[in-house]
Amino acid sequence: MKRPYLKHLKTSADLLTQYEATRAGFVRLALERNRRANPFIAQARALKTAASAAKAPADLLNIKNIQKSLLTAAGISDKAFKYFKEIDHHEAIEGLIEHYLEPAGENFIEELVFRFLLTRGDNLGGSMRNVGGFMAQTKLTRSIIAYLQLSRSSCRWLDSKTKLWVSLTNQDTDIELRLKGLSWGQGKSTRTLIYNRNVPLVDQNIDLCLLNCGPDKLLGKSLPEASLFLALGELKGGIDPAGADEHWKTARTALNRISTAFESKNYHPHIFFIGAAIVEKMSDQIWSMLQNKTIENAANLTDENQIASIAAWLCEL
Repeated sequence: MKRPYLKHLKTSADLLTQYEATRAGFVRLALERNRRANPFIAQARALKTAASAAKAPADLLNIKNIQKSLLTAAGISDKAFKYFKEIDHHEAIEGLIEHYLEPAGENFIEELVFRFLLTRGDNLGGSMRNVGGFMAQTKLTRSIIAYLQLSRSSCRWLDSKTKLWVSLTNQDTDIELRLKGLSWGQGKSTRTLIYNRNVPLVDQNIDLCLLNCGPDKLLGKSLPEASLFLALGELKGGIDPAGADEHWKTARTALNRISTAFESKNYHPHIFFIGAAIVEKMSDQIWSMLQNKTIENAANLTDENQIASIAAWLCEL
């Protein structure tokens, strides 16, 4: 049987991320960062308007609807908020006023807004660390959906908001933004692709798991027995070449662990890798793993033809 990666790869050089793709990836990240920052900027403007009623920093304590925003300006993130008691809230706000707002003099409202945005910026930075993976997942998902629609396969998708499996229609615009799984018919069988789930046999989260079963086998947080796994893969969406080696090191360790764990049970699922930032040393190692059958397929996320090919391969397994 012809090795599936040879449909879209001829040499290790085909895996390399091109300069133009890297530049385009950074632009997409910048646009996404700005999109996610919009609510914080709107909140800052609303805070400035509400706080303008205060004649002095101490007066801010009397404006009820901005107390949580004052805590944010004091450096308390949404994540940390639940660990603070009411007395801690008061102490944090008083510290903000005493050490930062009062020294700012008549510019205390501007200082308040700046410090609010500083904490919100940290929150945004935290969410942006995961955005590459999210954008990679949505891109692969859209390619898989396109293939399934082209082949007229019946398909359902798992809505991350409702936790329900919903029939896929041609009007499901942007569903990849909240999709956590796909399920489709393959002959007389059913295939289910699930994202970011713990696989007990491997004892870690796996980015992509394709199973030979329907969604009813996925009840609860754990996944079914090893014999139902058709394919498992790692998906790395970070576009920065400076972090490529580190991402690959993590992915390679995960791929080897998957292979070892399933081989110990005498199972041999298809193993694959998809990455956005692939540099030369990394591409050589991936190519070597493909040739010695350590992994069965691989693709560069920034290459549309490669993603279409690997999506078709997954749908046809």
